[in-house]
Amino acid sequence: MPPHLIFIMVDDQGYGDIGYHGSDIHTPMLDQLAAEGVKLENYYVQPICSPSRSQLMTGRYQIHTGLQHSIIRSRQPLCLPPDIPTLPERLVDAGYATYMVGKWHLGFCRSSCLPTGRGFQSFLGTLTGSGDHFSYRSCDGAEACGFDLHDGDRPAWEMAGNYSTLLYIERVKQILRSHDPNKPLFLYLSLQAPHAPLQVPDHFLHHYDSQGNRLRRHYAAMLSCLDDGVGQVVQELKTSGLYQNSVLIYSTDNGGQPLSGGSNWPLRGGKGTYWEGGIRAVGFVHSPLLKKKGKVSRALIHVSDWYPTLLGLAGALQSHHGLDGHDMWGTISEGLPCPRTEILFNIDPVSRKPGEPYDKALVLNGFGIWDTAVRAAIRAGDWKLLTGNVGDGDWIPPQALPVGPERWQKLEKRRNELGKSVWLFNITSDPYERSDLAEAHPEVVKHLLTRLAEYNQTAVMPRNPPDDPMADPELHGGVWSPWLGLEGQEGDNGEKDGRKERMVKIRQCRVCKLKALFKKVGSRLQRNTLFF
Repeated sequence: MPPHLIFIMVDDQGYGDIGYHGSDIHTPMLDQLAAEGVKLENYYVQPICSPSRSQLMTGRYQIHTGLQHSIIRSRQPLCLPPDIPTLPERLVDAGYATYMVGKWHLGFCRSSCLPTGRGFQSFLGTLTGSGDHFSYRSCDGAEACGFDLHDGDRPAWEMAGNYSTLLYIERVKQILRSHDPNKPLFLYLSLQAPHAPLQVPDHFLHHYDSQGNRLRRHYAAMLSCLDDGVGQVVQELKTSGLYQNSVLIYSTDNGGQPLSGGSNWPLRGGKGTYWEGGIRAVGFVHSPLLKKKGKVSRALIHVSDWYPTLLGLAGALQSHHGLDGHDMWGTISEGLPCPRTEILFNIDPVSRKPGEPYDKALVLNGFGIWDTAVRAAIRAGDWKLLTGNVGDGDWIPPQALPVGPERWQKLEKRRNELGKSVWLFNITSDPYERSDLAEAHPEVVKHLLTRLAEYNQTAVMPRNPPDDPMADPELHGGVWSPWLGLEGQEGDNGEKDGRKERMVKIRQCRVCKLKALFKKVGSRLQRNTLFF
């Protein structure tokens, strides 16, 4: 029988936020699981939530799904392309039972976009990017707030008040206890911790009574709770008789956010940036099926590789056609040569500032090959090239987290010269990105700019629609839920009824926009009063 597959994705855990990287945060269970398995020390994800998750679910770069720009916002009529099969859809076809517990953040404008519409046979979790860990209230801006905890397709009001990590771990344990051991299982546990808001049951805070920084203390306690929960999951795998034929993968979705207690030290930058601190990930594989255990892998691995790797383990990988990921199981399990030589982190044309002059960005900085005002990043062998506005490139030591009047003491500030739009680093010899070699190696810059241009030839148009006021939870019983999908009714009722329905929808939409405007103005007035 093919192995049971357990994928644990955590939210905003920084490179410096795990014990085996020398962290001040206690993660004994994660440390043990990683030490007994394979630590991935040249492993990359994307700098923000939705992009990492979309590449896990499709095995494709963002430029091939139209999701190049930013996250999927709660009111945005956008989700995974329906014509691209997801990992759970492919695994269902291969005979797997598929379960999801936790944060989705891949769009929910239509019912077909929900986890249960994209291959998961059961789902407990949240649809938006973040929310209160106890009340499950999630806000998109100040003017659109609603309840976001769903059990299948229904809002799980009765579960509010339970801390998200503990609730999700309990559901996972129930799934493992009741699962038929003769049927292969795919379990996707997507924890919102340690993403803000920084909330945790009080007893976990006592581990860090000596931590003077309030944000770091709460963040660390969230990770300790998470660490304990992962230990419970592994214990339940053993108790349920599933462990011996299981593969467990652990990954963060992006770098840590220093302003919310996270640390990527000694890497440069953090969440939301293409510096190493935003994309170099904490990750490991733990499995009795590994041929070589207790190893550290320095193979170049990307989050898009899990799609073909897990399908390969399931015996369902017919070909790599259309995929950007590679099957890495031989590399991870046996130390075989790595099939990947480069990673396209992204090309985001939407990020280009409208007034940026082309002569300097394209002709001078880009050698006439590439418009370097476009935000893009690529890794090829030892080299990494960045162009455009790639995010704040500071190195932030853990002790420089915001606290009191000395908020930014010990913070290293790096000011780039005006008009600079290309950076080049040898990541193997300079993992902390302290020595920019763009001027010293123009031939490497030209080669990597050419690779960006070649990748760009395969890109689909970015899909970045404006927010839809019809998504406001106030119009849906106070719950974040699908709001589109009425088109089919128009055809059934004839042209006249269809026109009437559209008129009603437009009228409602205008009311929504007015409501949203008044709420936005009101919230801004409230914020302004705080400063008087």
